[in-house]
Amino acid sequence: MRVGLIPESAFEQMGLWSGEVPTPVLETFNGLLAVRSLMAVCRLGLLDVLADGPLSSEEVARRAGTAPMPTRRLLDVVASQRYLVREGDAYALTPAARRWLLAGSPDSVRDYLLWRYYEWEWVSRLEDHVRTGSCMLGRPELDEQGWDTYQRAMRGLARLGATEIAARTPFPRGASTMLDIGGAHGFLSVAFCRRHAGLKAVVLELPEAVQASAPLLAEEGMGDRVVHRAGDALADDLGEACWDVVVTSSVVHHFTAEECASLARRVARSLKVGGVFAVIDFSRPDVPGGKGQTSALMDLYFGMTSVSGAWSADQIAAWQRDAGLVPRKPLKLRRGAGSVIQAAVRRA
Repeated sequence: MRVGLIPESAFEQMGLWSGEVPTPVLETFNGLLAVRSLMAVCRLGLLDVLADGPLSSEEVARRAGTAPMPTRRLLDVVASQRYLVREGDAYALTPAARRWLLAGSPDSVRDYLLWRYYEWEWVSRLEDHVRTGSCMLGRPELDEQGWDTYQRAMRGLARLGATEIAARTPFPRGASTMLDIGGAHGFLSVAFCRRHAGLKAVVLELPEAVQASAPLLAEEGMGDRVVHRAGDALADDLGEACWDVVVTSSVVHHFTAEECASLARRVARSLKVGGVFAVIDFSRPDVPGGKGQTSALMDLYFGMTSVSGAWSADQIAAWQRDAGLVPRKPLKLRRGAGSVIQAAVRRA
């Protein structure tokens, strides 16, 4: 998946083909305002005002408590992004906006766009990261509201892929125990438990993450089938031969290579014979500069905001193999550009 310039006419297409269009100007200026506009329209609640039907920009501004002329200009930008359609003076939501951006939609990623305001500040420090190599461990900076925003954003993302992950992850027959390392809001565990009737899951998370995400897990109504355990995956005893499945999603990019290898060894020890260790994460491109803009961007982002950056599926499989597990072929996720399931099995 790539982000780039999309010509809107044959004339613009010819300009791109000719190489005479200053693409860096358009990719930065247009991209800068396009991203911020989509963030702003969610934060200001302008799309939710339109949930019941088309309205003029003046009426949208009145209901949202914003200034009329800037509101019209912002709505026009969002219409150019095809999340709104304009007929005369009235603006209406497109199907894409209703699905992805309304607060009440089951597929809504609105909370993830609100999380962009925190990331906006972090990304502004990219040059410092490149100059010094230092990582900005952003989450410890968060206050209570920040942790709530973060957990809601991560749950919104989890909703997009949880059903596919639960369906495609190799699973032992009759599995009853699962450990979800770093699962926070628990939505992935919920998806597994809804798919496998006899399964119960424990979500191992940092204490501050448990505090912020416990209300979100409670909303799923899973009772004692999915429960939190406050702790540290890098230090806690994971047990011995007690789990049928151990999963960790969007976690290993926070760990160094040594920490990932150590985790794999302790997970292997904790699995029952036939048990599965599944790592779900963005995969670093195996060939630098090759296909995979999203993977390259995520590698840079995680390197800047965490400890290590993304790992390749081959690296993850190597840690699993060195821990005595038998890696399976990585599975590319259809709904997660650049993401894979790297699973491994404990043999007798």
